Amino acid sequence: MRAPIRVMALLFALGLTVESSIFAVGAHADETPNIGSGWSGGGATIEGWTQLPGSGVWTDLAIGGVEDPYRYQYKHVCRQDPIQDGSNCAHQDLPCTDGPDGRTVNWYRSLKLLSNPAWDFFAGPSCVYSEEPVNVLDQIAARILNDFRQLPIIPGRVVGQPSPHTLLGAETNFFAEATEQQFDVTILTQRVHIVATPVAYTWSYGDGVAIGPQGSAGGSLPEDRWGEKTRTSHVYTQTGDFNVVLTTHFRGTYSVNGGPPLPIPGQGEFSSAPLTTSVWRSITRHYADNCLENPQGDGCPGAN
Repeated sequence: MRAPIRVMALLFALGLTVESSIFAVGAHADETPNIGSGWSGGGATIEGWTQLPGSGVWTDLAIGGVEDPYRYQYKHVCRQDPIQDGSNCAHQDLPCTDGPDGRTVNWYRSLKLLSNPAWDFFAGPSCVYSEEPVNVLDQIAARILNDFRQLPIIPGRVVGQPSPHTLLGAETNFFAEATEQQFDVTILTQRVHIVATPVAYTWSYGDGVAIGPQGSAGGSLPEDRWGEKTRTSHVYTQTGDFNVVLTTHFRGTYSVNGGPPLPIPGQGEFSSAPLTTSVWRSITRHYADNCLENPQGDGCPGAN
């Protein structure tokens, strides 16, 4: 009688399917189990015996390896809807208590050389898991900052006053328009809600000068106050076109499966598209006459 075996499988590792990431285990010719299993970064690692087709010789080729002539799959043993799940209900469910989402399965195999697989019973029943039986909250906490930094967070937008043209030597007011954003994502099969809040800003004015990070986003000024100094304004000392880039620093919180919000350690930094600002020089001249008295005077329509 072949003893039941237990296989744990990391289904989500590397985005692989069940057939390509999970491999069954066999028994030695004397029918005693000869099985070892463990965990690596890529998922389940299985050692065992397989029986070569034709000769019937038992060998210790790696189960599911390149030289193994078989491919493997499993089917749920008994579920609420056997027809929909394609289940084999020859046995009652085994209790799967080593981790979340345990399923009782039977293993089947088919020769790889068959274009249309012919699946035969191989082993079972056994338990498989959609994740390694450890605290999934600890796993999420270990990777949440990296996942946070990969979110499509919209950075703050740069606004300039005046824009797109400003004057050499004058205060040009820049300010940021940034908003709090929320995301619902799935991490390690768990529902995670993330809130990203802008908390600081770094300004690069395109002429080699930068300030920040600082907490002030700046703000709009009425037109009659343009040219006043603000916490985020800048004075250009050269004429030309300059690309102003704003980096917005976001702090985040996350909650797992509707739980309490937890702080994300560290921040995410997201840069805006550059705002091109053209710096012009102003020239002032004083005249003792006007264009009616002197049509050829500088700036007059009739001047050559």
